[in-house]
This record gives sequence, structure tokens and C-alpha cells, in this order.
Amino acid sequence: MKLFQIEEPDGSPVDPDAPGLAIGIDLSGTRADVAVSVGGNAVVLTDRDGFAVDLTIPAPTAPPAVWQELFEGARLRAERALAQPVTHAVIALAALPDAAMAALLMAASEAAGLELLQMIVCGQLAPGEEPVLAAAMLAEDMAPRSEGAAPQG
Repeated sequence: MKLFQIEEPDGSPVDPDAPGLAIGIDLSGTRADVAVSVGGNAVVLTDRDGFAVDLTIPAPTAPPAVWQELFEGARLRAERALAQPVTHAVIALAALPDAAMAALLMAASEAAGLELLQMIVCGQLAPGEEPVLAAAMLAEDMAPRSEGAAPQG
């Protein structure tokens, strides 16, 4: 009889309490875009054929549960594309939200399992800078690291 052992590629077990990846989410249009950055190189994430996630941005007056569904969809898109847990996000907005809207976004993202690291305003970006990519790069920079872990990616 032969015995063998299956291990993670680096030989160590995965820590379920370790922070996951951080993503950028652009909420400045009618549909949300999701991106990730690794080593300062950001890329927009898309759904696989047959697994489309509806990321239509709700009206500002929509109930918190609808906003939570949007954040859950963004997280699902990222986790499917990356095959890794996603736990943090930076969002890009068309305009600075008022206090009530900012609180709603924070609560909805948290309920969806995403810690919101920062909100950025598209008008404050450099000309030609794509909001979702800028948010992803900022998310990578701000993402918490587990002890002894290398940067994301």
C-alpha cells in the first residue's frame, strides 16, 4: 500500500482567518465594474460565459439590501475570476456621497463581506485614469497583509 499526502502548493495550510484580496469597484456609471491589481498592474474582471452577475447600480434611494446584493455580486465576480477569497474593497464614485449615503455604502459592503477601505471620487483622478483601475491599485496598496505574507499576488 502506498500513502501520499496532498498539500497546498507552498506546503503550508491556508489560514482561514487571513485577509483575502482587495478589489476596486467603480460605482460611477449605470453598471459596476470590478478590478484587481497585482504588483501595481490592474485588470478589469469579467464573468465567465454562463455565469453572468448583474451589477446594475441601484438608485441612491434603494434599500440597503439592494446595495448589499450589488456588493455581493462584485465580490462573487472577483472570487470566481481569481479563485481566491476577496475581503476588502475601494470604491470609485461619481461624486462625494453625503453622510447618509456613505453610511449606507459602508453597511451594505460590510454585510456583503467586504471591508470598505476608502471611497474615491472620479473627478479627482488624473485625466484619462480609469476609475475602476485606480480603485484596484489603491485597494492593493491599502489591503491588510497577514503576518509574514508577501504583498498581494
